Amino acid sequence: MLKTATLDQIAYELYKAEKNVYEVTKFVDQYPELTVETAYDIQDKLIELKCQHEQTTISGRKLGLTSKAKQQMMGVHEPSYGVLLANMELNAQLPISLKSLIHPKIEPEIAFVFKQDLLGPVITVAQVLEATDYIVPAMEIIDSRYLNFNFTLPDVIADNSSSSRYIVSSHKYAVDEVDLVNMGCIFKQNNEIFATSTAGSIMGHPARAIAWMANKLIARGQHILAGDVVLSGALTGSATMHAGDCFTVSFDGIESLTVRVDQ
Repeated sequence: MLKTATLDQIAYELYKAEKNVYEVTKFVDQYPELTVETAYDIQDKLIELKCQHEQTTISGRKLGLTSKAKQQMMGVHEPSYGVLLANMELNAQLPISLKSLIHPKIEPEIAFVFKQDLLGPVITVAQVLEATDYIVPAMEIIDSRYLNFNFTLPDVIADNSSSSRYIVSSHKYAVDEVDLVNMGCIFKQNNEIFATSTAGSIMGHPARAIAWMANKLIARGQHILAGDVVLSGALTGSATMHAGDCFTVSFDGIESLTVRVDQ
Protein backbone atom coordinates (compact mmCIF):
# COMPACT_ATOMS: atom_id res chain seq x y z
CA MET A 1 0.00 0.00 0.00
CA LEU A 2 1.35 3.41 -0.97
CA LYS A 3 2.17 5.91 1.75
CA THR A 4 0.33 9.22 1.97
CA ALA A 5 3.58 11.06 1.22
CA THR A 6 3.90 9.10 -2.04
CA LEU A 7 0.33 9.98 -3.06
CA ASP A 8 1.07 13.63 -2.32
CA GLN A 9 4.23 13.43 -4.41
CA ILE A 10 2.44 11.90 -7.42
CA ALA A 11 -0.30 14.55 -7.23
CA TYR A 12 2.32 17.30 -7.10
CA GLU A 13 4.24 15.82 -10.06
CA LEU A 14 1.03 15.78 -12.13
CA TYR A 15 0.21 19.32 -11.05
CA LYS A 16 3.67 20.57 -12.06
CA ALA A 17 3.52 18.72 -15.40
CA GLU A 18 0.26 20.41 -16.36
CA LYS A 19 1.29 23.84 -15.07
CA ASN A 20 4.68 23.78 -16.80
CA VAL A 21 3.49 21.90 -19.91
CA TYR A 22 5.67 18.82 -19.91
CA GLU A 23 5.13 15.05 -20.00
CA VAL A 24 5.75 12.47 -17.28
CA THR A 25 6.11 8.70 -17.51
CA LYS A 26 3.48 6.32 -16.15
CA PHE A 27 3.50 6.06 -12.38
CA VAL A 28 2.53 2.37 -12.42
CA ASP A 29 6.00 1.66 -13.80
CA GLN A 30 7.48 3.00 -10.55
CA TYR A 31 4.59 1.98 -8.28
CA PRO A 32 3.04 -1.25 -9.62
CA GLU A 33 0.83 -1.41 -6.52
CA LEU A 34 -1.06 1.71 -7.68
CA THR A 35 -4.77 0.76 -7.73
CA VAL A 36 -7.88 2.44 -9.09
CA GLU A 37 -9.05 3.47 -5.61
CA THR A 38 -5.63 4.86 -4.70
CA ALA A 39 -5.59 6.72 -8.03
CA TYR A 40 -8.85 8.46 -7.08
CA ASP A 41 -7.18 9.47 -3.79
CA ILE A 42 -4.40 11.07 -5.86
CA GLN A 43 -7.00 12.76 -8.07
CA ASP A 44 -8.61 14.28 -4.97
CA LYS A 45 -5.22 15.59 -3.85
CA LEU A 46 -4.53 17.00 -7.33
CA ILE A 47 -7.86 18.86 -7.31
CA GLU A 48 -7.06 20.30 -3.87
CA LEU A 49 -3.73 21.59 -5.23
CA LYS A 50 -5.39 23.16 -8.26
CA CYS A 51 -8.16 24.82 -6.23
CA GLN A 52 -5.61 26.16 -3.77
CA HIS A 53 -2.96 27.44 -6.19
CA GLU A 54 -5.22 28.50 -9.05
CA GLN A 55 -7.91 30.02 -6.83
CA THR A 56 -10.67 28.12 -8.59
CA THR A 57 -13.60 25.93 -7.52
CA ILE A 58 -15.23 22.68 -8.60
CA SER A 59 -17.82 23.29 -11.33
CA GLY A 60 -18.78 19.69 -12.04
CA ARG A 61 -17.64 16.26 -13.17
CA LYS A 62 -16.73 14.43 -16.35
CA LEU A 63 -16.87 10.85 -17.54
CA GLY A 64 -14.21 9.26 -19.66
CA LEU A 65 -13.76 5.97 -21.49
CA THR A 66 -17.50 5.27 -21.56
CA SER A 67 -17.48 3.33 -24.85
CA LYS A 68 -16.10 -0.18 -25.24
CA ALA A 69 -14.21 0.94 -28.34
CA LYS A 70 -12.47 3.73 -26.42
CA GLN A 71 -11.65 1.37 -23.54
CA GLN A 72 -10.09 -1.11 -25.96
CA MET A 73 -8.18 1.66 -27.77
CA MET A 74 -6.67 2.90 -24.49
CA GLY A 75 -6.19 -0.58 -23.05
CA VAL A 76 -8.49 -0.13 -20.03
CA HIS A 77 -11.49 -2.13 -18.81
CA GLU A 78 -13.96 0.36 -17.29
CA PRO A 79 -14.92 4.04 -17.47
CA SER A 80 -13.22 6.68 -15.39
CA TYR A 81 -14.32 10.03 -14.04
CA GLY A 82 -12.70 13.34 -13.26
CA VAL A 83 -13.44 16.78 -11.87
CA LEU A 84 -14.27 19.95 -13.79
CA LEU A 85 -13.03 23.25 -12.39
CA ALA A 86 -14.42 26.70 -13.08
CA ASN A 87 -11.18 27.83 -14.72
CA MET A 88 -11.40 24.97 -17.25
CA GLU A 89 -14.49 26.41 -18.95
CA LEU A 90 -13.85 28.27 -22.21
CA ASN A 91 -16.02 30.73 -24.12
CA ALA A 92 -17.13 29.24 -27.45
CA GLN A 93 -17.05 32.71 -29.00
CA LEU A 94 -13.29 33.06 -28.48
CA PRO A 95 -10.49 31.16 -30.26
CA ILE A 96 -8.89 28.41 -28.20
CA SER A 97 -5.21 28.78 -27.40
CA LEU A 98 -3.10 25.60 -27.42
CA LYS A 99 -0.04 27.22 -25.80
CA SER A 100 -0.65 25.77 -22.32
CA LEU A 101 -1.54 22.27 -23.58
CA ILE A 102 0.73 19.28 -24.23
CA HIS A 103 -1.03 17.19 -26.88
CA PRO A 104 -4.66 18.41 -26.91
CA LYS A 105 -7.52 16.43 -28.38
CA ILE A 106 -11.20 17.39 -28.58
CA GLU A 107 -14.37 15.31 -28.24
CA PRO A 108 -18.12 15.93 -28.66
CA GLU A 109 -20.19 15.61 -25.49
CA ILE A 110 -23.67 16.00 -24.05
CA ALA A 111 -23.49 18.07 -20.86
CA PHE A 112 -26.05 17.66 -18.08
CA VAL A 113 -26.60 20.54 -15.65
CA PHE A 114 -28.22 19.58 -12.35
CA LYS A 115 -30.93 21.30 -10.30
CA GLN A 116 -30.82 18.79 -7.43
CA ASP A 117 -28.12 16.91 -5.52
CA LEU A 118 -27.72 13.20 -6.31
CA LEU A 119 -27.43 11.81 -2.81
CA GLY A 120 -28.35 8.14 -3.08
CA PRO A 121 -28.10 5.67 -1.39
CA VAL A 122 -28.25 4.22 -4.92
CA ILE A 123 -28.73 6.44 -7.96
CA THR A 124 -30.79 5.24 -10.93
CA VAL A 125 -31.10 6.54 -14.49
CA ALA A 126 -34.58 7.87 -13.63
CA GLN A 127 -33.16 9.84 -10.70
CA VAL A 128 -30.45 11.34 -12.90
CA LEU A 129 -33.06 12.51 -15.41
CA GLU A 130 -35.36 13.86 -12.68
CA ALA A 131 -32.51 15.83 -11.08
CA THR A 132 -31.34 17.30 -14.42
CA ASP A 133 -32.15 20.96 -15.00
CA TYR A 134 -31.21 20.86 -18.70
CA ILE A 135 -28.77 19.42 -21.20
CA VAL A 136 -26.54 21.31 -23.65
CA PRO A 137 -24.25 20.41 -26.56
CA ALA A 138 -20.65 20.50 -25.36
CA MET A 139 -17.08 19.64 -26.22
CA GLU A 140 -14.23 18.56 -23.99
CA ILE A 141 -10.54 19.15 -24.60
CA ILE A 142 -8.53 16.32 -23.11
CA ASP A 143 -4.78 16.54 -22.58
CA SER A 144 -3.01 13.67 -20.85
CA ARG A 145 0.15 14.62 -19.03
CA TYR A 146 1.68 11.23 -19.82
CA LEU A 147 4.43 10.63 -22.35
CA ASN A 148 3.00 9.85 -25.79
CA PHE A 149 -0.56 9.78 -24.37
CA ASN A 150 0.28 6.33 -22.97
CA PHE A 151 -1.20 5.28 -19.61
CA THR A 152 -2.99 2.62 -17.58
CA LEU A 153 -6.39 3.10 -15.92
CA PRO A 154 -4.91 4.06 -12.51
CA ASP A 155 -2.52 6.49 -14.23
CA VAL A 156 -5.25 8.29 -16.15
CA ILE A 157 -7.51 8.48 -13.09
CA ALA A 158 -4.71 10.06 -11.04
CA ASP A 159 -4.29 12.60 -13.86
CA ASN A 160 -7.93 13.68 -13.38
CA SER A 161 -8.98 11.48 -16.31
CA SER A 162 -7.11 13.69 -18.80
CA SER A 163 -9.31 16.69 -17.99
CA SER A 164 -8.18 19.98 -19.46
CA ARG A 165 -10.85 22.37 -20.83
CA TYR A 166 -14.53 22.27 -21.73
CA ILE A 167 -17.00 24.33 -23.74
CA VAL A 168 -20.78 24.28 -23.36
CA SER A 169 -23.41 25.77 -25.66
CA SER A 170 -25.73 28.55 -24.53
CA HIS A 171 -28.73 26.61 -25.92
CA LYS A 172 -30.48 24.65 -23.17
CA TYR A 173 -32.86 21.70 -23.61
CA ALA A 174 -35.06 19.75 -21.21
CA VAL A 175 -34.36 16.02 -21.09
CA ASP A 176 -37.82 15.24 -22.45
CA GLU A 177 -37.19 17.43 -25.51
CA VAL A 178 -34.53 15.10 -26.92
CA ASP A 179 -34.09 11.38 -27.59
CA LEU A 180 -31.11 10.52 -25.42
CA VAL A 181 -30.74 7.12 -27.06
CA ASN A 182 -31.32 7.64 -30.78
CA MET A 183 -30.37 11.31 -31.24
CA GLY A 184 -27.73 11.45 -33.98
CA CYS A 185 -24.43 13.28 -33.62
CA ILE A 186 -22.11 14.56 -36.37
CA PHE A 187 -18.63 15.72 -35.37
CA LYS A 188 -16.79 17.79 -37.97
CA GLN A 189 -13.21 18.98 -38.22
CA ASN A 190 -12.69 21.84 -40.68
CA ASN A 191 -16.14 21.22 -42.24
CA GLU A 192 -15.35 17.58 -42.97
CA ILE A 193 -17.07 14.76 -41.09
CA PHE A 194 -14.67 13.32 -38.53
CA ALA A 195 -17.13 10.86 -36.97
CA THR A 196 -20.83 10.15 -36.45
CA SER A 197 -22.59 8.59 -33.50
CA THR A 198 -25.76 8.53 -31.43
CA ALA A 199 -26.46 9.57 -27.85
CA GLY A 200 -26.89 5.92 -26.93
CA SER A 201 -23.22 5.24 -27.73
CA ILE A 202 -22.56 6.41 -24.17
CA MET A 203 -23.27 3.19 -22.25
CA GLY A 204 -26.65 2.83 -23.98
CA HIS A 205 -27.88 6.12 -22.47
CA PRO A 206 -25.76 9.04 -21.19
CA ALA A 207 -27.77 9.15 -17.96
CA ARG A 208 -26.67 5.56 -17.31
CA ALA A 209 -23.05 6.70 -17.42
CA ILE A 210 -23.83 9.51 -14.99
CA ALA A 211 -25.64 7.11 -12.65
CA TRP A 212 -22.56 4.85 -12.71
CA MET A 213 -20.36 7.78 -11.72
CA ALA A 214 -22.83 9.07 -9.10
CA ASN A 215 -22.74 5.69 -7.34
CA LYS A 216 -18.93 5.56 -7.50
CA LEU A 217 -18.82 9.04 -5.93
CA ILE A 218 -21.28 8.08 -3.17
CA ALA A 219 -19.02 5.15 -2.25
CA ARG A 220 -16.24 7.71 -1.72
CA GLY A 221 -18.42 10.12 0.27
CA GLN A 222 -18.78 12.55 -2.64
CA HIS A 223 -21.78 13.60 -4.72
CA ILE A 224 -22.99 15.32 -7.86
CA LEU A 225 -24.47 18.59 -6.59
CA ALA A 226 -27.09 21.06 -7.76
CA GLY A 227 -25.47 23.44 -10.24
CA ASP A 228 -22.84 20.92 -11.34
CA VAL A 229 -22.02 20.55 -15.04
CA VAL A 230 -21.48 16.89 -15.93
CA LEU A 231 -19.94 15.81 -19.22
CA SER A 232 -21.51 12.42 -19.86
CA GLY A 233 -18.73 10.96 -22.04
CA ALA A 234 -17.36 11.30 -25.55
CA LEU A 235 -19.75 10.32 -28.33
CA THR A 236 -16.90 9.67 -30.79
CA GLY A 237 -13.16 9.27 -30.82
CA SER A 238 -11.09 12.35 -30.11
CA ALA A 239 -9.65 14.62 -32.80
CA THR A 240 -6.14 16.03 -32.48
CA MET A 241 -6.19 19.82 -32.38
CA HIS A 242 -3.96 22.03 -34.55
CA ALA A 243 -3.61 25.78 -34.96
CA GLY A 244 -6.41 27.19 -37.14
CA ASP A 245 -8.72 24.16 -36.80
CA CYS A 246 -12.50 24.50 -36.57
CA PHE A 247 -14.65 21.87 -34.84
CA THR A 248 -18.45 21.52 -34.90
CA VAL A 249 -20.75 19.09 -33.13
CA SER A 250 -24.31 18.82 -34.44
CA PHE A 251 -27.14 16.85 -32.86
CA ASP A 252 -30.48 15.92 -34.43
CA GLY A 253 -33.11 18.52 -33.61
CA ILE A 254 -30.98 20.86 -31.47
CA GLU A 255 -28.45 23.62 -32.02
CA SER A 256 -24.88 22.86 -33.05
CA LEU A 257 -21.76 24.06 -31.24
CA THR A 258 -18.66 25.35 -33.05
CA VAL A 259 -15.23 26.21 -31.68
CA ARG A 260 -12.13 27.54 -33.38
CA VAL A 261 -8.48 27.10 -32.53
CA ASP A 262 -6.15 30.09 -32.46
CA GLN A 263 -3.78 30.46 -35.42
